Amino acid sequence: MDHTTTLTQHINATPEKVWAVISDIPGSAGTLSGIDAIQMLSEGPYGEGTRWKETRTMMGRQETVEMWVSQTDPHRSTTIKALQGGADYTSRFTLSERDGGTDLTLTFGADIINPTAFSKITMALFGKIGMSMTRKALSKDLAEIAAKAESL
Repeated sequence: MDHTTTLTQHINATPEKVWAVISDIPGSAGTLSGIDAIQMLSEGPYGEGTRWKETRTMMGRQETVEMWVSQTDPHRSTTIKALQGGADYTSRFTLSERDGGTDLTLTFGADIINPTAFSKITMALFGKIGMSMTRKALSKDLAEIAAKAESL
């Protein structure tokens, strides 16, 4: 991946409870304050191929992105993909039991598709700022996932 960040949050809950939170896409707008709305595009339980539109406000701008589950190993890991604005985004959640709870690791990455000279210069200039803002938002998401899982 061109730009990647990894964060880990220890959660005082079992992997099953953490999984219940991260796989509850319809309920994620109620769990994560950074999500404004969720629109499900597929039916059935969480699994490979599950699709939805997620609306978030970042930097004062509301943006809706179509997302889908590309891989899942229940209670252990899942990978979510999105294509938006010339970038391929990947979010991978990994759950590991530790000290009576769960370490939830999120690896987020963005690959620029067919980068132009302009996009390369823009990423060189603003990529670190964007990734810093993304890390802050993802860290908040992980803390809110932890709070929800610990309350189950």
